[in-house]
Amino acid sequence: MSYKNKLFPLIKRLVRLDYTPAASYSSRSAMEDYQKLLKTKVCIIGSGPAAHTAAIYAARAELKPILFEGWMANGIAPGGQLTTTSEVENFPGFPDGINGIELMDRCRAQSHRFGTEIFTETVNTVDFSTTPFKVFAESRTVIADSVIVATGAVAKRLEFTGSGEGANGFWNRGISACAVCDGAAPIFRNKPLAVIGGGDSAMEEATFLTKYGSMVYIIHRRDSFRASKIMQQRALDNPKIKVLWNSVVEEAYADETNGRVLGGLKVRNVVTGEVSNLKASGLFFAIGHEPATKFLGGQLELDSDGYVVTKPGTTKTSVHGVFAAGDVQDKKYRQAVTAAGTGCMAALDAEHYLQEIGSQEGKKD
Repeated sequence: MSYKNKLFPLIKRLVRLDYTPAASYSSRSAMEDYQKLLKTKVCIIGSGPAAHTAAIYAARAELKPILFEGWMANGIAPGGQLTTTSEVENFPGFPDGINGIELMDRCRAQSHRFGTEIFTETVNTVDFSTTPFKVFAESRTVIADSVIVATGAVAKRLEFTGSGEGANGFWNRGISACAVCDGAAPIFRNKPLAVIGGGDSAMEEATFLTKYGSMVYIIHRRDSFRASKIMQQRALDNPKIKVLWNSVVEEAYADETNGRVLGGLKVRNVVTGEVSNLKASGLFFAIGHEPATKFLGGQLELDSDGYVVTKPGTTKTSVHGVFAAGDVQDKKYRQAVTAAGTGCMAALDAEHYLQEIGSQEGKKD
């Protein structure tokens, strides 16, 4: 059934000139149904830099986008990964840095200023089998001519004593999941640092951190890396990198002079069972990311790691009219500024697509 066919009975119910209590209730019910069924030219799913950049461009193009920012989607507050970062120092325009939450609040305000309709609901399922597309959230359904998926990817984290947030944890106070984002921070300069992981990301982050730390320890639970040979060799040949094989972190503890930041780690050798203290002012998880694509239900082409596949040089996915931006389709760079760039691309791609289908409909008429 088309959108018009579904909407027509609702409109008929809304305009009934029957003022009996039953009819009044029916009209209210129809109004509630109507409010839950929305139509838009562009529906954006996400809440990070990619989503809001797409929203800003789409809104300024008078496409009147609807954006679902989610409610603790994938365990992350609206605003995405940046809301878990205390200080962002590499986003252009903020020479003194900016708090991650504040940055995303500004992005959201800018989206809203230009007319984006924002719902704090999580999208549960989508239907890309026919056009217009259908996006199903917790309390409403959106019928959209185009969709931009910008749901991001969540950095995998390990859980052990001291690894979390709050008073007893050192997340964002020495523990991070992005060396490129946080490695240059003053608290890590000329201090011993540690990286957990054994893949290419771990090798790359460890090598990057040697620019700032006095020594970088790679902590790996096995006796060999799964990283490519060239990345392994680059790390192993670096005099500022030392590998702790067959090892896992059991606990993170505070610095002796400043109890608010990380001071060291208790590391257990899984072969001998011996636990040792490792002085470290920084610990970086490099164990991969999980793209937020499960809600798509296999309706878009994904790569072997679950990232949305896009046509090179564009944000076009395997479904004509559906676009992907940000970390949900980027496993290499994963930066706020690159996410924002692809958000811009997605909005422009969507606008061109809408012009295309509009001209085709005009020819049919």
